[in-house]
Amino acid sequence: MGKQTGFMEYSRQVRREREPSIRTKDWYDYTVPLTDQEVQTQGARCMDCGVPTCHVGMEINGVTSGCPVYHLIPEWNQLVYEGKWKEALDREHEQNNFPEFTGIACPAPCEGACVLGINEPPVAIRTVERSIIEKGFEEGWVVPKLPPKRTGKKVAVVGSGPAGLAAAAQLNKAGHLVTVYEREDRVGGLLTYGIPEMKLSYEVVTRRVEILEKEGITFITNTEVGKDITEEELKQNFDATILCGGATVHRDIQVEGSNLKGIHRAMDFLHLNTKSLLDSDLQDGNYISAADKDVIVIGGGDTGTDCLATSVRHNCKSLTQFDIYDKKGLVRDMETNPWPQYPTIHRVEYGHKEAASVLGEDPRAYAVMTKKFVGDEHGDVKEVHTVNVKLRYDEEGNKVRDEIPGTEKVWPADLVLIAIGFSGPEQDLLDQLQVETTAKSTVAADYDDFRTNVEGVFAAGDMRRGQSLIVWAINEGRGVARECDRYLMGETMLP
Repeated sequence: MGKQTGFMEYSRQVRREREPSIRTKDWYDYTVPLTDQEVQTQGARCMDCGVPTCHVGMEINGVTSGCPVYHLIPEWNQLVYEGKWKEALDREHEQNNFPEFTGIACPAPCEGACVLGINEPPVAIRTVERSIIEKGFEEGWVVPKLPPKRTGKKVAVVGSGPAGLAAAAQLNKAGHLVTVYEREDRVGGLLTYGIPEMKLSYEVVTRRVEILEKEGITFITNTEVGKDITEEELKQNFDATILCGGATVHRDIQVEGSNLKGIHRAMDFLHLNTKSLLDSDLQDGNYISAADKDVIVIGGGDTGTDCLATSVRHNCKSLTQFDIYDKKGLVRDMETNPWPQYPTIHRVEYGHKEAASVLGEDPRAYAVMTKKFVGDEHGDVKEVHTVNVKLRYDEEGNKVRDEIPGTEKVWPADLVLIAIGFSGPEQDLLDQLQVETTAKSTVAADYDDFRTNVEGVFAAGDMRRGQSLIVWAINEGRGVARECDRYLMGETMLP
């Protein structure tokens, strides 16, 4: 697809970034769109490969490769290259309800599986994807589409993250009456309160939610199922219930001093910041401030990077991010990390660039393990004690981290943010519904079926599969909608 010789003629180009020293003074999108012509040129790089692997999502050694929603990537690359933007938008929506979310916040495993990426920079798939949907909104092509008829069946969706939104959208297309319950005050789940405003603006979420509302979906916020609504009320008022509450139980560090004041979970830090920002432009003070503090972020993933970017905008004094792993190479090791696996390479993300620009250096410290926290006489954290570690595997293949003598270090810290992921879903509602869980505490429901042990109750997204990607959440939301429709009607036309 694209121009047959485009991959030889054109270089990869992604969305530009605003100057870090400027963008860290506001909460607006840190990127700048490409021109239409530039995007069309990127579409031209799609190389008409014989067996494209970008659009087929799978897991290789536990890591996603390719696109889990089976995006028609070569097709919309071709259409963009030809200037057929509306047709490209139709192709996007055919497999993905929310390309604006994945175009912004997905780590793009599709690019990791791009055939061109074997020995050249891959096609800028995520940039093209986002450009298509943004043009669709700008041109007024993204409009509500009401189902041709209603079935009279009612479905409750618990949770308004990407899985819940995708399930609701698909079930509404099938004609069912869908009510989405969200315990927070705004719709979106972690799209709203887990990803900072400069990375994924709340306006991007609300414009899509407004379309879903006009299509007939009801959203009820500030309502926690299991507390504000009982399981009996669900049974009485709905023909089926879909659980999409996410995996929101945080992993914590169990070391000495972990109960000191000033040590917070990353999601609490990000959530409160976004809520205060949306409520009052941070004027109400109802957030955890990093201003003038020595900040330590424990965890090297995307959430940790979001904490960096937020702390810089608070005007922190210093900033360090602990990564338990060694620094990776700039290119993939084809023996241990062959294509089409997602390339595990050293990346410099937006938060790293911002910290380096404002504070003078990349904030990351590698192969660092936290040993203990030390507090002052008031119970506030003041130090983090660490040691460097070397990773090895034992006879059974388990990871073992050996401490390296002489690498002990003490770091000043007024604020510590724990960003080491989530262990699974909260159990209270599952216990009330008597839903069976797995050894990992996730809901016991098979992929491609999504049924729990309770009649009429389904589960999808992180609540079923554990902590994962936005694109997998959309995949599962679409899948659970299909199976719920089959349950309600005896057959289904949903993909």
